[in-house]
Amino acid sequence: MSQPVIMKSNKYGLNLILDPSLPFSELLGCIADKFSESEKFFKNARMAVSFDGRELSREEEYQILDTISQKTSIHVVCIIDNDEIREQYTKQRVERKLEEEAGNTGKFYKGTLRSGQVLECETSIIIIGDVNPGAKIISTGNIVILGALKGTAYAGASGNENCFVVALDMNPVQIKIGGIIGRSADKGILASIRERRKTAAEPRAATVSDGHILIEPITKNTFNNI
Repeated sequence: MSQPVIMKSNKYGLNLILDPSLPFSELLGCIADKFSESEKFFKNARMAVSFDGRELSREEEYQILDTISQKTSIHVVCIIDNDEIREQYTKQRVERKLEEEAGNTGKFYKGTLRSGQVLECETSIIIIGDVNPGAKIISTGNIVILGALKGTAYAGASGNENCFVVALDMNPVQIKIGGIIGRSADKGILASIRERRKTAAEPRAATVSDGHILIEPITKNTFNNI
């Protein structure tokens, strides 16, 4: 092989094509270098990993995963077989693993959504990071952002107006819950957020009230009517 380690992305994660003749200790060093170079690209990613090119023992697989975790912030949710016959099961395995980690009520996403990124989820979702301007999060359930919401959030995408959006720093371009839309350019509650930015950011919740998006500081009564 011209390169001891080749990375190829697929639908569900990353496939590592490994030199079959290189001593494993040297190969491990090459893997470390490869992931160090790619850290910024894969920052906080959650993915499955598969191996190709050489037979690996379970211990060798663990050593590779340990190297990846030391050199990057990638979270490997599972190792998959790189067999096309099993491809139809891959998505199910990845999703099942994520559901096990997040519980049955929703999923977690660790990382910041940047301009142009769209994250869609068929359950409620908790984002550990920011949603930047130009980014969009769409969920059929609730959306909780442990960071700043500066982009677009669409909760209750299946039409459920009883859903909500929560953010530690609420400054959205647009919020939609069920069929109700609110924009930061609109007069009213969303537009007034910018005026209140003179004070320190505080956790706020967006809910539907009387056919309008209402954004208020979170209190013990915030979700009473949902």
